[in-house]
Amino acid sequence: MKGNVVVITGATSGIGEIAAGKLAAMGARIVLIARDKLRADATLSRLRQIAPHAAHALYFADLSLMEEAYRVGREIAAAESRIDVLMNNAGGIFYEHKVTRDGLELTFATNHMSYFVLTEALRSTLLASSPARIVSTSSEAHRRAKINFNDLQNARDYRALTAYSQSKLCNILFTRELAKQLSGTGVTANCFHPGFVATRFADGGKGALYYGFQVAKKFALTPEQGAETLVYLASSPSVANVSGEYFEKCAVKSPNAEAQDDGAARRLWEVSEEICRAYSTL
Repeated sequence: MKGNVVVITGATSGIGEIAAGKLAAMGARIVLIARDKLRADATLSRLRQIAPHAAHALYFADLSLMEEAYRVGREIAAAESRIDVLMNNAGGIFYEHKVTRDGLELTFATNHMSYFVLTEALRSTLLASSPARIVSTSSEAHRRAKINFNDLQNARDYRALTAYSQSKLCNILFTRELAKQLSGTGVTANCFHPGFVATRFADGGKGALYYGFQVAKKFALTPEQGAETLVYLASSPSVANVSGEYFEKCAVKSPNAEAQDDGAARRLWEVSEEICRAYSTL
């Protein structure tokens, strides 16, 4: 990874922060996209301690907002002559139904549309940097989801875990279609399940689901364990030519049948493009 440029979201805590540190120690220059200034500054300080001679960079954006995701992507594309790895890692579960100022449900906007918009904004730079990699964080939660194009944003009957699971299914479908489009370019696209990890994930809620998560975290993986597959997909020579796959524990794993539906993957892409056009971000 010496000299490689790695753009990563969700790196101010959890598996993203661990992965950023490990890749910096391997010689990569890290470009962070963050929202919280205090956590971002602390992460950047740690990266500079790990690799003091690398010009690590920090950008701020609320990736749940289309304009913000597109803006930061274009800023990075203008500043970076090459990008070797894009890590779409930011995400969350939201206990109450919330709508962004774009009119998008917050889970869908954060966990899917931010991946789509940022990847498209950086696509030309990634292609020019070939060989390059795109790694997206999904989840085994996708197995409890079926994509509903008639209610993609769960407006009718919002349930936090249902919305989250569907967004993680979207991550796999997005990766599947992206890999097809990038075939033959030298740019790969893969996604993975980090395991259930004891991080800030699912904090800040209430009710049975929240308390269930807090109990489960007592038996969860450490962030270091959860970051292993993320680092592997970003750096291992053994997956340099692997694309369009879903991984767990540094190995390819078959997702559910819904996640292997090429028609659904293409339809999700088209819907995402329509949303982008509505907000002039493509």
